[in-house]
Amino acid sequence: MSPLPLSTRFVLGSEITAEQRAFFDEHGFLVFAGVARPAEVEALTAAVDAVQARWVAEGRRAVHGIPVFIGKDPEGKPFISRFTFTSMFSDVVRSFVLDPRFEPIRRMVGADARVGHDEKDGVVVNRYLNVPGSAYPRLGWHTDGLRDLFYLRMPQPMFNVGLHFDRITAADGGLRLIPGSHRQGFWDMCFRKPYFISHGADPAEVAVETEPGDLTVHDGRLWHRVAQSPRSGWASLRRSMYVPYQTGPYEPKSDRSKTPFYHRLGALARRWRTGPVALPGDAAGPGRASASVVR
Repeated sequence: MSPLPLSTRFVLGSEITAEQRAFFDEHGFLVFAGVARPAEVEALTAAVDAVQARWVAEGRRAVHGIPVFIGKDPEGKPFISRFTFTSMFSDVVRSFVLDPRFEPIRRMVGADARVGHDEKDGVVVNRYLNVPGSAYPRLGWHTDGLRDLFYLRMPQPMFNVGLHFDRITAADGGLRLIPGSHRQGFWDMCFRKPYFISHGADPAEVAVETEPGDLTVHDGRLWHRVAQSPRSGWASLRRSMYVPYQTGPYEPKSDRSKTPFYHRLGALARRWRTGPVALPGDAAGPGRASASVVR
C-alpha cells in the first residue's frame, strides 16, 4: 500500500514515476500541482468566455448532437455551464491541450492515446454556479462506466484529466471521490448509488482540493460527484476543463450525430430547473447543432 496521504500533491515531470503510478493504481486518482501557469489560466478562461459570447449570439444549443448546458448567471443573463468540443472552437484551448508537457499523461493512458477533439464530448469545460436558474450547480454521484453501457459495450478503463481554474477547498464544494472504488465489481459500479440523483456525503469520500492551474487525473470508474458550493452568486463559480484521451478506433462525431438518450433526459431535467432561457441568436435558428470549427 502507498504510504502517502490521500492529500498528496505531485509534480508532473517528463515521466509518471513508479510512486505516482502506485498511488494511482491503489486510490484511482492523482493531483499535479501548478501544471498551468497563471497567465495560461487567464488566457484559457478568456478563451472560454469568448466561446460563450459566440454561442449565445448564434443561439447554439448543441454541438455534434451533445447539448450545451445553458442556464442563467447572477444577473439573469444566459450562462453556459458545460461546453463540449471546446478545442474545435478555440485555437487557445486546442494549442494548450496539445502542449508537450502533457505527454506523460498521454502515455499513462496508452501508447496510442490521442486527444479526441471530435470524439465522445470532445474537450469539455464545466462551470458550476450556485444561483437561481443555474443549469449546473452540482453533479450527483456517478461513474463514467454507465456511458459505455448506453453505447452497448462493457465499461472500459478511462481517465478523466482535468485542469482546474479556481482555488477550491473542501469547504467550497467541488470534486469528491471514493478512493479505490475503481476496483469494485460490476454490480457495485451499477448499483452502489442512484446515478446522478444521489448527492449526499459518503463516509469514504475525499474532497479534491485544487489551486488554479492544478491538473487532476482520476479513473472514470471511480464513484465521484461535484458538491454544490455553500456560497451563492459569482463567489460560487468553480471552473474546470477535461481533456478526452482516447484509445482504440477513431470515432468522430459530426453534425449528423444523434443525441444520446441520457443527454435527452438531462436536458429535460435542466429545463425544469432553469426554465426557458432565451438566446439572442434564437431567431436565426434555435436549437442548431452544427459546428463551425477552428483549424
